[in-house]
Amino acid sequence: MAKVIIADDHQLMREGIKKILRREPNMRVVGEVANVDELLQLVEASHADVLILDINFPTRSGFDALVEVRRVRPELAVVMLSMYPEDRFALRALKAGVAAYVNKASAADELVKAVRRAASGDRYISPIVVDLIARELQDPTGGAPHEKLSVRESQILSLIGAGKPARQIARELAIGPATVNTLRARILKKMGMHANSELIRYAIEHGLTE
Repeated sequence: MAKVIIADDHQLMREGIKKILRREPNMRVVGEVANVDELLQLVEASHADVLILDINFPTRSGFDALVEVRRVRPELAVVMLSMYPEDRFALRALKAGVAAYVNKASAADELVKAVRRAASGDRYISPIVVDLIARELQDPTGGAPHEKLSVRESQILSLIGAGKPARQIARELAIGPATVNTLRARILKKMGMHANSELIRYAIEHGLTE
């Protein structure tokens, strides 16, 4: 029996994941949390085999949480579940030690496969991720400009691409407008751009808008 923890700040998403896993006779959800602090407490207290971890939380990213989870329970298998397509963060997640990276837009059976493989101590690599790995092996110095961004910077790029002003972005991400502007400046520098109009065009062309 694979015992699973779900960490996602959206209740509807947690309910959906539980519904998927309940159909599997060899899987049981033993806990769910909506933020990183609660997650760490649950990880320490439970005997879970697999953690399904969202990449987005209001204060810290799933990658930040992953570092702390590794410190508390290094043997715990992690399946990273994200709204972002595989070319955004899948390779980074695998390099950080997750057992699988699953896009939230994927079919339910892909999540089940990933959890099953993670519980058995293996990795689940989807065909899309296999292609990404092959491309990186062919050109390890390549990659699109947006792949250089952190999770928070990537969120802000997506929101800028959707035409949202700094104050609205700040409200949605629960950070200050000054922080948004600082991160925007970093994004421009990393991507070799100079204005919001360039970021918006890039985000639309690459399907990165939220």
